[in-house]
Amino acid sequence: MLMTPVNDKLSLALPRPTLDGPALFSLLDRNRKAFTPYLPWVANLKSVEDEVQFLKLANVQAGHAQSLNLVIWVQNQAAGMISFNQINHSRASADIGYWLGQPFQGRGIMTASVKAMVQLGFSDYSLNRLTIEAAVENQASNRVALKAGFQLEGLLRQNERLADGRFHDENLYGRVKKL
Repeated sequence: MLMTPVNDKLSLALPRPTLDGPALFSLLDRNRKAFTPYLPWVANLKSVEDEVQFLKLANVQAGHAQSLNLVIWVQNQAAGMISFNQINHSRASADIGYWLGQPFQGRGIMTASVKAMVQLGFSDYSLNRLTIEAAVENQASNRVALKAGFQLEGLLRQNERLADGRFHDENLYGRVKKL
């Protein structure tokens, strides 16, 4: 497994679709009610096979440097995922997305994971700008962005369509590489 250690208990790794898919789907499924108000794509993942296919596609996109999806591992347990959702090479920028299962929340895991992605983006991917879009109501996600050193840049009104057809507003956070 291609893995990047973050600290002695936490690491980020490229997904192994057939091995990691069942555990990730199970974690998503157990947290479906909490994630659905913020993550519209959760509604499309209805089976382990859906998750496996997503992870396969994510790895293909990583191979083409279009995006990068990594599994968050906490003491050998899949805890969630973090990603550069889209890498824009002409702008040297990427958008960071993340989710973390409820048993792992509130322990600084996501903040440490975001900081690791920032380091990876600035050093290994030569990115200059990273952004996070967090639903205004999602206090935990907004706290992660701030704790990871991102600055609130503005409000994106009705920026994301949810599974039920409604839209929600998102805060836009940004961080740039210090020269």
